[in-house]
Amino acid sequence: MSKLIHLSLEQVHRLALENLQRAGASDEQARAVADIVTAAERDECKSHGLFRIPGFCASLVSGKVSGDATPVVHDLAPAVVHVDAANGFAPLALEAGSVPLAAKARSQGIAALAVTNSYHFSALWPEIELMTSQGLIAFAFVSAKKFVAPAGGIEPLYGTNPMAFGWPRENQPAVIFDQASSASARGEIQLHQRDGKQIPHGWAIDKTGNPTTDPAEALDGAQLAFGGYKGAAIAMMVELLAGSLVGDVLSFEASQIDVPDGGPSSGGEFMIAIDPGRCGNRGALVHAERLFAEILQQEGTRLPSQRRYESREKTRIDGITIVESLYESLQLA
Repeated sequence: MSKLIHLSLEQVHRLALENLQRAGASDEQARAVADIVTAAERDECKSHGLFRIPGFCASLVSGKVSGDATPVVHDLAPAVVHVDAANGFAPLALEAGSVPLAAKARSQGIAALAVTNSYHFSALWPEIELMTSQGLIAFAFVSAKKFVAPAGGIEPLYGTNPMAFGWPRENQPAVIFDQASSASARGEIQLHQRDGKQIPHGWAIDKTGNPTTDPAEALDGAQLAFGGYKGAAIAMMVELLAGSLVGDVLSFEASQIDVPDGGPSSGGEFMIAIDPGRCGNRGALVHAERLFAEILQQEGTRLPSQRRYESREKTRIDGITIVESLYESLQLA
């Protein structure tokens, strides 16, 4: 069994920051990515935590990602804002777009954000939390390189294409779900491979289209959408919103132009923010609490994101652990 290394959240942030800066990221690019990576470790979302730093750094070293990129914000319409990430990582671009997106949502009732020319390698709930923390309902959609077969097919075409949704609550943490349209995130299969574990049935097929529980065969074959054709339809929807709609590449196009350095691929992101007080029911948040209460009355239930919030409280005090091999790979020469 791999030895575990204990780190405080401050040590996580410093480790991420120093590796990114050493690889060529500007202070602001490095800080924004380190913030996101630390948040993932804080919430025990290991597949998007320090595990991702080697990929971030590889894309800087290869020159695929511009380490000194400064996002440019464009006001497209009263309810639409666009951020050109300038070939940089997504977190800084999303920070730049979150302020005008929130302002437009309050002004118009609903607003959209299009992010292009970015490299997204993180979970989606951080940008959702930027909105829910301001009392706004939010959606986010992002695509990736082709990893997932369409319904009935055996060759990768779609990205894992996650979508996220957040509902703010008064005096309580927001209800947020963040899920891939594939049966699992790509990073979960990679973690299974690293740790020498089999993956569950239904996650992937091998190159010949046969079901597999071998993570190496899965990574070389194709991932499967959750729920069969239903999940595949959602994957297609995300492609259209985060690709065609915002004017960026589709997943198979991202694969065609990608530098295979182990880091993220280029692509777009689409977000929607809604002011719940501007949609005909000023008591929307209060009304929603009735639903949440009914859910929790049933034994064995929990609200989406509840586990993350519980982890957040635990790691704030106790810190986190990572496998020794990852820790050693992040030590600066």
